[in-house]
Amino acid sequence: MVSPYTINIPNERLAAIQAKVEAYDWSELPDAGGWRAGVGIKDLKRLVAYWRDSYDWRAVERRLNELPNFITDIEGERIHFIHARGDGGKPPVLLLHGWPGSFLEFERLVQPLAADGHDVVVPSLPGFAFSNPITGVIGPRRAAQLMHELMARLFGTRRYVVQGGDWGSHIASWMAFERPDALLGFHINMVSIFAEDVVPTTLAEKELLSRRDAILAWETGYNLQQETRPQTLGVAMADSPVGVAGWIFEKFGKWADLPTTADGSPDIWSKFSEEELLNHIMLYVAPSAAVTATWIYHGMRLEGAKQFPAGTRIRAPMGAAAFPDPVFLPTPRSFAAKTYDVVHWTELPRGGHFAAWEEPELMLADLKAFIATVSR
Repeated sequence: MVSPYTINIPNERLAAIQAKVEAYDWSELPDAGGWRAGVGIKDLKRLVAYWRDSYDWRAVERRLNELPNFITDIEGERIHFIHARGDGGKPPVLLLHGWPGSFLEFERLVQPLAADGHDVVVPSLPGFAFSNPITGVIGPRRAAQLMHELMARLFGTRRYVVQGGDWGSHIASWMAFERPDALLGFHINMVSIFAEDVVPTTLAEKELLSRRDAILAWETGYNLQQETRPQTLGVAMADSPVGVAGWIFEKFGKWADLPTTADGSPDIWSKFSEEELLNHIMLYVAPSAAVTATWIYHGMRLEGAKQFPAGTRIRAPMGAAAFPDPVFLPTPRSFAAKTYDVVHWTELPRGGHFAAWEEPELMLADLKAFIATVSR
């Protein structure tokens, strides 16, 4: 059964969050200088000051409740999603976020796609935001099954299009592996999962992947922690809203396509406001989802879902939007084509890891071009 859903965080929960934000002891947090050793303390203090003094969750909640929110139970798991209805003239579209993003990344894509005729479905991934609590650890392969069941519940056997970034791209890729005939095609902005026997062969492939590995060696400590010991991290995350904010805010600063200041720090305020950053952060803090949202990393390891089996060729048509992500550098098309049936590939001039949020117009145009390609 699918039911309308109203977001309503209890007053007691909001009061507890506010009290902890106000009580955070900044004297215990030394500053290594700028963003070189992690989140920039000066910028984090600015964010938290706004949270403490000005942020109004209830106003945000009212705005979010204007969206068509729904909730359903799929195989024992609670799934929250937005469902904006089109006129049925074009295929349904499933939009999948990642960590530390949320369904809000796609907010500015929903109505344009619906107006164009698509039914648009934007879930909170299992364990994220209001798709919480979950029964246990869920990896991307299991999440892919749940997302397909959601679409089958809404649209029967009708074929659909999936768009995803970060975990959304990983899940979309597993959906294409498991259910290629259910998809009209899938469009991703992070190509990161390949057949296990695929290796770089050209000089360009080797150089790009080597350069990306060097960046990731500095930037993915969080990944190993969440993949192997999320429970230990969770002890701190569950008790500190400011701790959750710092953990997530760092990724917004380092992964978005941003100019830098004189000391090399990201100029995060040139792109994002305190309120929109806190809206995403509060979707982890307010519904107590900060811990369970990390479990997808652990689930990936338990599932062995980092790679497809040797010899895999994904049959569903794939499109890629290669935004200039500063950390997860875009995979060369030639390397992606060793696993995927690439029918659409666009090199975008700007936009980072949170592409649909950072550059919604570019993402919308590229997604619509891909849908036109696979709908011919």
